[in-house]
Amino acid sequence: MRATLLYGAGDIRVEDVPDAEIRQPTDAVVRVLRSCICGSDLWPYASQPASERGRRIGHEFLGVVEDIGADVGGLARGDLVVAPFMFSDNSCEFCREGLQTSCRHGGMWGVGDVDGGQGEAVRVPQAQGTLVRLPVAEDSALLPSLLTLSDVFPTGHHCAVKAGVGPRTTVTVIGDGAVGLSAVLAARRLGAERIILMGRHKDRTDIGIEFGATDIVPERGEEGIAKVRELTGGRGTHAVLECVGLEDAVNTALRVVRAGGVVSRVGAPQYGRVALGTASFLKNITFTGGVAPARAYIETLLPDILEGRITPGRVFDRTLPLSQTPTGYEAMSTRTSLKILLHP
Repeated sequence: MRATLLYGAGDIRVEDVPDAEIRQPTDAVVRVLRSCICGSDLWPYASQPASERGRRIGHEFLGVVEDIGADVGGLARGDLVVAPFMFSDNSCEFCREGLQTSCRHGGMWGVGDVDGGQGEAVRVPQAQGTLVRLPVAEDSALLPSLLTLSDVFPTGHHCAVKAGVGPRTTVTVIGDGAVGLSAVLAARRLGAERIILMGRHKDRTDIGIEFGATDIVPERGEEGIAKVRELTGGRGTHAVLECVGLEDAVNTALRVVRAGGVVSRVGAPQYGRVALGTASFLKNITFTGGVAPARAYIETLLPDILEGRITPGRVFDRTLPLSQTPTGYEAMSTRTSLKILLHP
């Protein structure tokens, strides 16, 4: 079968790899219908040292169950399913607490001998706990939005949930990438009163407005901080959703959060320390967030997609065949595309 491999910075290839197959009785094999490129895939794409042996990549996919192991219950061949960006048994003590990302028997796609999601098929470990059935046909127009349940939409939702977003909450979202836009949509879904989106790419912030942003702040740094504070009467917002992962974004979040407010971060951190000094201490700021346990949220978010109340798939602005995955990485890394949808 064909799959995507990363050989080093800027060197992504689609090559023949061994067919996905059952290795453990808890496995399933999924034929991929849709996958995509994540913003977090761009970090190794920009920095991984060159290697003679490529590694599998990709962690967002949905598809059809083609084969199942003897110990897998609740699934059948032919089921259309979505996979969260980490696999888990969904039954250990951490999973029962809604922390499937800390599952004792879980792991990440594309690590070790585990398949990456950007391929024609994927061997899914812990299939019974990982995969969620989708009650739609293979040609459903909802597939792009349903694919966001694998990562980007639950990540935005996790950011808002950890920040305590609800009715009468004012929110600042930092970042107009796919996660930031998903955070806007999640904040609106949870009833936020006002949502300020800090982003400077009009094609993206236009989607943000469609998703529920009430104000757009394109300025950065001190100018951007001043603008948010001006919009909020000098107080800042109750919640700040940091969806970038850079130190400047975190520092901005700490400057625009209201006294007694919450900074929630889900941007994959590209920094080693956070300036939680006297200023944030005196303001009683809560600093939270982390990797999103997507599996914990899928059933909660699924009905709104199926019933047409939300369309998180709007974050996909370009669709490419799997064979053109390198083009997709280049487009996202140069910011000429927001998020690439892939099909076999």
